[in-house]
Amino acid sequence: MSRSVAEAVHAVLTAAEPREKVKAARAASRDWRMGRLDHRFDVAMPDRPARPAAPELLPPNRMPKRGRGGSERGRIALIHALAHIEFVAIDLAFDAVGRFGAEFPRGFVDDWMAVGADEAMHFAVIERRLRSLGSFYGAMPAHDGLWDAAFATRHDALGRLAVVPMVLEARGLDVTPQTIDRFASADDAPTVRILRRILTDEIRHVSAGTRWYGWGCVRDSLNPAEHWQSLVSRYFRGAIKPPFNDSARAAAGLTRDFYAPLADTNVTGHTA
Repeated sequence: MSRSVAEAVHAVLTAAEPREKVKAARAASRDWRMGRLDHRFDVAMPDRPARPAAPELLPPNRMPKRGRGGSERGRIALIHALAHIEFVAIDLAFDAVGRFGAEFPRGFVDDWMAVGADEAMHFAVIERRLRSLGSFYGAMPAHDGLWDAAFATRHDALGRLAVVPMVLEARGLDVTPQTIDRFASADDAPTVRILRRILTDEIRHVSAGTRWYGWGCVRDSLNPAEHWQSLVSRYFRGAIKPPFNDSARAAAGLTRDFYAPLADTNVTGHTA
């Protein structure tokens, strides 16, 4: 009997060191694409993935201020934060496969295996950029808020899709253009190229989340926008706040009827 997809995903989640996690992610995605893994879910996923000794994980309210990123030190701190987001995103994608894959058609595994491979690539190129600037992943503290959202939705597939791709990754669509502008203003062309590639990929990732969330709503006879708002209110602790990159969100199938009713009315505006 061939190795199961759940076994391959479990190996990603239990790899602590960044290079080992990236290696396991690439192997799992490649093996699935090549038909080497059975579509079986016979291994339980850990509640929390393995983590390296560094970076130190702090509560969000104890994280040091990064500043506006104008100085080289500020830019390095921002790149380090982006590296951590992508590192956690590897686990988010593969956990979705191992935890919820049995509830969806095979295409769900196809999509999230591909997303996991993208996140591993994103982390690798950002970490390489950090090293070129004289730093490394783990040199600064980070926070684990992204995984908190995954933990809260560990028993609810639609909740996971509503919060992780459709809130957290969608927020990346909103803020990445301004981040690109910040690095462009500092003449940091290598980081700009990386972030442009990531932005393109993340539209596809949000699209996968929106599409499978919609599939689940059809299956369960739910109103997609109303149920999404209920799930976000239940599981997401933060604010849904503008400015919104409406065009990128729409390209991913995430239309304003989902998020506009929950938008923080203390902040206004949206972007094209």
